[in-house]
Amino acid sequence: MKGMANHYRIEILFSIAAQEGITLEDIVRTLGANEKTIGEHTRRLFQAGLIDKRYKGKFVAHKLSPYGKTFVRFLESFRRTQ
Repeated sequence: MKGMANHYRIEILFSIAAQEGITLEDIVRTLGANEKTIGEHTRRLFQAGLIDKRYKGKFVAHKLSPYGKTFVRFLESFRRTQ
C-alpha cells in the first residue's frame, strides 16, 4: 500500500482504467509529466501486479490486471465520498 501513496501512480491507474491499451506516451501527455518518471512508475505498477503490458511494435499498451481493476474500484470509492 505504501507504494500507492505516490499521486502519479494513482493517476496512472485512473488513466489506464479510462483508456485500456493506453501507451506510455499517451499517459505522459495526459498527466503532463516526464517520460522517465512515468516509465518508472508504470514499471513499479507492473511489478506490483496492478497493470499488464502488451507490446505492439515499438509501443507498449497498458491495461489493468484483475487485481488492478479491484484496486481502482477501491480508490474510486474514496473519490465518491469526498
